[in-house]
Parts: sequence; structure tokens; C-alpha cells
Amino acid sequence: MKPEEKSAELRQEINRAISEQTIEVASARIDELWRREPGPSSAAFIAPHIERLRGQLNLARLRMAVLRSYTVEPVIPLLRAAAFGFRVDLEVHVGDYNAYMQEILDVNSPLYRFEPDVVIVAVRLADVAPELWQEYAVLEPAAVQDAVERVSRTLEQMVASFRQRSRAALIVHNMEQPVHAALGVLDSQVEASQLESVQSINREFRRIARQNRGVYILNYDNLVARHGRVLWQDDRKFFAVGLPIAAHGLIHVANEWLRFLVPLSGRVAKALVVDLDNTLWGGVIGEDGMTGIKLGVEYPGAAYQALQRAMLDLSRRGILLAICSKNNPQEAMEALQKHQGMLLKPADFAAMRINWHEKSQGLREISAELNIGLDSLAFLDDDPFEREQVRTGAPDVLVIDLPEDPMRYASAVRDCPAFERLTLSVEDRARRSMYAKERERTRAEEAFRSKGEFFRYLRQEAEIQSATPASIARIAQLTQKTNQFNVTTRRYSEQQVAEIVANTGWQVLSMRVKDRFGDHGIVGVAITRDDEEVCEIDTFLLSCRVIGRAVETALLSHIAQEAAARGRKRLAGWFVPTKMNAPAAQFYAQSGFECQTKDGECQRWIFDLEIGQIRCPDWIRLNVSEGGGI
Repeated sequence: MKPEEKSAELRQEINRAISEQTIEVASARIDELWRREPGPSSAAFIAPHIERLRGQLNLARLRMAVLRSYTVEPVIPLLRAAAFGFRVDLEVHVGDYNAYMQEILDVNSPLYRFEPDVVIVAVRLADVAPELWQEYAVLEPAAVQDAVERVSRTLEQMVASFRQRSRAALIVHNMEQPVHAALGVLDSQVEASQLESVQSINREFRRIARQNRGVYILNYDNLVARHGRVLWQDDRKFFAVGLPIAAHGLIHVANEWLRFLVPLSGRVAKALVVDLDNTLWGGVIGEDGMTGIKLGVEYPGAAYQALQRAMLDLSRRGILLAICSKNNPQEAMEALQKHQGMLLKPADFAAMRINWHEKSQGLREISAELNIGLDSLAFLDDDPFEREQVRTGAPDVLVIDLPEDPMRYASAVRDCPAFERLTLSVEDRARRSMYAKERERTRAEEAFRSKGEFFRYLRQEAEIQSATPASIARIAQLTQKTNQFNVTTRRYSEQQVAEIVANTGWQVLSMRVKDRFGDHGIVGVAITRDDEEVCEIDTFLLSCRVIGRAVETALLSHIAQEAAARGRKRLAGWFVPTKMNAPAAQFYAQSGFECQTKDGECQRWIFDLEIGQIRCPDWIRLNVSEGGGI
């Protein structure tokens, strides 16, 4: 079947599935259409279907505004279609042409009335400092420095004004270099070069972002360079409709924006699960033997080493690695342990399923072993049949399509937005070793007759602390990523957490857990608000690593004790069910709360602090610290 015939068939299937209300089928076919044909035609077809599916799928809602100095409207439908593949439902406001400063400075502007979660500032050097872009050859060094400082001060003022009026994440394009330096090759020889002036502005942009929570720099200059600086610009289109980007670049802009939007929405992958044969190495270990597989510094083995380097980079971001492969375990393990071309070793993998079972089953087992949801797994396999089997048998798993050329495997992984992180916590850096310790705990538990005996053996310590400047990023990260033990699943950015901490009557707590095997890091968060006689639990969550060890009761006991000390008579909280948070469904009931009201499937629970008490388990040592304030 020709590609255009397959696309037409997919569109018919999508229309039929929606009319028949087979929502999951419609969603899967939309994903397939976008993978096959990611362009304006598919985006225009998909857009109205997203509207019809809204409310019927578990989509993360995100309100995004774009402030710009040029036309960006053609990017928006591409972005919305691409975001749907990550189950992100975007509502977009595009500011007026070249009116970005007015919108930021005016508290009554459409920008603030829209109340965005994310704002992208897409501005060109040619618009903010035209003298640096097209008149550089006649500028004196002092004029160059003045222009650099002016652009930097403008961004600083813009960020300060924006942060006074909005808690939204702010993503700022940096400045791209001209295709041709005004001084030609001389530009690289002189001190006050055009290239250096652009780099100076971009260094200042990074400095400003580091000094402000929730401000991020999108490396637009690098994006242009990656896709070809000479071919990126379309001067005719710019002079005609104010769009400086050639048609082929629009999808790249959408994908680059998505690298920020996916982590901001919480739709990230916590683990990458890979196949072995023709994925992690070239060839089939059962047929070619360890000496026959392709893996080394020369082609074609270099392609597989490049993929392994990309995977190692992911592990340094806190993303777990796992294996799911149909193979003889002995032969596969020998290659993993002994092949001199292997960059990844068995210790780099948090879980392995090497057998002849269906891979969807292996992925479910890996999900259970790592104690993370199936929607937190990404799967990498060279075989289209296996990828489709996983899409059918484990539809929540993110399946990454690999190109035919193994030399592009590493890029397919590096380009996936689900692996992006906007902050990196201590816990992220230590995650691989934490899971190694978890395997030791699991083996130790098998020697005990009861949970209570094992918990006492663990010698658990729960350290509860009010939020500090150092812990805010981790607290925000946990609200964005934690799905299973999370009673309300409210998502907060760093700046939103900081504002809550500053509000009188609110309490933001983090909980660090340690035991005889090591330090889990910050794994629990509680956000509460005092309201007359009630302490209202806004957020209560626990990382999947420590679910089922009663540390959640230790945190709740501290909240109850402190609420009573402040004169509150009741502790109250909603349980808002989602597709993923079943492990938290009975938490309030098991802790002695009574269900007061129901709103649909949502339940409001009450605990009477005057007649009841929530006790910390006697096998947990509870340490309380006030923190350092904000």
C-alpha cells in the first residue's frame, strides 16, 4: 500500500472509531497517522478530533501563550498534534505581532487574562537589536557593547515584570547568529566580533534564567544550526507575511517547544526499556554469537555504541534503564558482561526480562518491579512487529519508533521529549544506586516472617522539614511526576511552590526517608492550608520507591499533631481519583478519616483532631526540622 493510501485509510478509521465511540482505537490511530505523516495536513485533520476527544481521555491540560516578534501561527496546529501523542492537551494564546513587551508590562493584557501555565517568548535578534544583525560592519565597539547591554537589560526587566504578575513557566528563545558575518572571515579574527556579541547576549540570558525560578532558555541558535542555518531562513515569506522560518523548519520549532512542554506537563518517562538484538547491538546473539555481533568503535558497531552513550546520558538524568528481550538469558548476559564493546553493563539496568514471553508482559513485570506506572515506561525496539505488539498489549507505554538506519538510533532517543528534564535533583543523580539498594532490601525482606519484623529491621528514619530554597525544586518535581500515591494529583511549578510557602496559613513539608541500606532522599510532600477550625490537605504524595512502608502514616501523624497545636479541630482532604492513583484510594479510610461528602467520584474525608489521634508507627524514627525559610 502506498503511503498516501495508508494515510487515507487511517483517516477513515479515525472517523469511524470516533463515530462509534471507540475512543482508545481513535486515539491510537491518530498517533499512527502523526507518526507516518507529521505535517500541516495531518495537523489540520487531527485538530478537530482532539476537541472531540477532550474529556474522554486522560490528557494533561496545559495553557500556553506565545509572545513573539514574528509570525508563529503555522507552528501551533503542528504543536498541538505532536503534543497529543504525549497525551498533552494544549490550549494556546498567541500574542499580537511584535507586542510582547506591551503584553508583559500591562497587567490587564490578554496574556494575563488568559492565565497561562507556560509562556514562550520567541523574539529575533533582527527585531530587538537590528544594528547587531544588519549594520554591524559600521558599528563602533562602544555601540556594540551598548546594544548587548540593552538587550540583556530588556530581558531582565521583562522577567521581573512578568514574575510580579504570573506564576507561569517562562521559556525564552536565545538569539541566533546571522548566516553570514558582516566582516566575513575577519569576524573570527577581531576581538569585538559579531559572533561574540551574540554569544555575550546568550550568556546573559542564561545568567538571568539561573537567577529566576521557572525561567528557561530555549537554545534557538542551536536549533537553527542543527537543521541547517543556510536553509532555515525564508526571506520571501518573511517580507510577505512576517514568517522568517522556511516551511520545513516549522515542525522542528514545534518539536523543540515540546521538549519543554512535556516535562512541564509531567508526561515524562521515568525508565527506558530496550531490546537487545539489533537494538543495543547489531546482529542476533543466538545466531551470530558474542564474537559476531556488531558493537565497537568502527561502523556499523559504532551506531550501537552511540545509542549506549545516549542511554548512559539518560541515566545521569535519573532515568532508569531496563531490558526486555526475547533471547536465551545465558547468551545475552554473557554479551552484557564480557563483550569489550559494551559501554552499558548489567549494573546499569534496574530490571531485566530476558525470556521468550511477549514483550508487553515483560513491560508489565518491569513496571511492577520498579514500582512505576506503565505510562512511565518508554520502549525501544528495532522490530516494527514488536513495537506494534506493545502498543496493542500495553497501550500506556510510550513506544519510540526507530529509523531504519542504526546510525540514527541515538538521535531518536535524544530527540524524545519524554526524556527531557528542566531541573536535576540530588535524588535524580543517585537514582540508579537507589534502585540497587532497593534490590538489597527486597532480598532482605524475604528472610522475615512478617512486615512488622522487616520494618523494624530496616530502622527507618523519616525527616520532615518545612520547605527551603534548596528543597523547592525537588518538591515541585514530585508534584509533577508522582502519580500513584498522590491524593489530589495537583501539579505545581517551582515558582508556584515558592509563592505557596510565602503565603500565611499555608504549610509546605518535605519528607526524607533513610534506612539501614541508605538514603532515599526527599520522597514525600505535603501541602496544607489552615482555614478557621480546619487544616485542609491540598497535596499529599509519596514517591513510588517507599510506598507500603508506613512512612506516609509518619508524615500524616506529624501534620495532625501540628494542626492540633495550631488550634485546628479537624483535618480534611479530598481524594481525587485518577487512572493511576489507586494505591492512595484507601489512605484516608485506613488512617481513621470519615468520608463526609462526595462530588462525583471525588471524596472529601474528615478526621476529628479533638477525639482522635494519628500515631507514627513505632518502627519509624521521626525527626522534625523547621528548615531555613524562603
